Amino acid sequence: MQPALSIHNLSKTYASGFQALKSVDLEIRRGEIFALLGPNGAGKTTLIGIVCGTVSATTGTVLADGHDIVRDYRAARSRIGLVPQELSTDAFESVWATVSFSRGLFGKPPNPAFIEKTLRDLSLWEKRDQRIMTLSGGMKRRVLIAKALSHEPQILFLDEPTAGVDVELRRDMWQIVRELRASGVTIVLTTHYIDEAEQMADRIGVISRGELILVEEKAELMRKLGTKKLTMHLAHPLPALPPGLPETGLTLSPDGRQLVYTYGPQGQETGIAALLESLAATGIAVADLRTEQSSLEEIFVKLVENRP
Repeated sequence: MQPALSIHNLSKTYASGFQALKSVDLEIRRGEIFALLGPNGAGKTTLIGIVCGTVSATTGTVLADGHDIVRDYRAARSRIGLVPQELSTDAFESVWATVSFSRGLFGKPPNPAFIEKTLRDLSLWEKRDQRIMTLSGGMKRRVLIAKALSHEPQILFLDEPTAGVDVELRRDMWQIVRELRASGVTIVLTTHYIDEAEQMADRIGVISRGELILVEEKAELMRKLGTKKLTMHLAHPLPALPPGLPETGLTLSPDGRQLVYTYGPQGQETGIAALLESLAATGIAVADLRTEQSSLEEIFVKLVENRP
């Protein structure tokens, strides 16, 4: 099946000499939620800008639903919706007018029923006749989302869509994302809320200093790069680790009441059974056990920190 988005050898160097993107290759599947993670200045917004036609690439090609974004700009752009970071809206227009106008920009015929559904889904229906300049920041963000959805795109870019917004909008936003995905829309997400990526994404891409350093299925990424911790709450505190226990991966808490064993998630042999036998042999009683696994945020931080 043809990918929803195909990016090959994409680079961007600005007039100042700063290289924002370095030979990025990426294919995004139809109907998936793809999370693009990276620190500020990593190249996320530049990449989105090139695909959406607001930034010119230095080298490379991009196909959106099979259409070249340069040679077949109108067809490619009509497939794409963008929810930008900035709250740039037509301040004197009403909510209904600006969302309807956005639909018309892409050559779509009027569809009041669709516009109404979009506004209702985003809790904007009661605000439809208000001028945007009178809305709160959260409501303006909802208008940006409605404008991006107005022409029924097949590829939707969400560039930090919930940064600085209230919990209610985040909940509404992710409900709409789930519905869009169920209808076959491809979602590309950048976010600082890594818990959102962990909850929503099918695959994760990590970009750092303009380079795409990793693309992986979310579950596989956490399996490969995550670590697990076994915390053993002791019945009686220890002054120090007794001899005969593993020398690596085992630490004693400062108060002596917890032993923490850190191990990798790969394979079946974790050494836990042998560790518990050793504890029993030395007379150390374990009152309780708790296991934890690395979060996506911890994996992301390690990936970026380890880059040269």
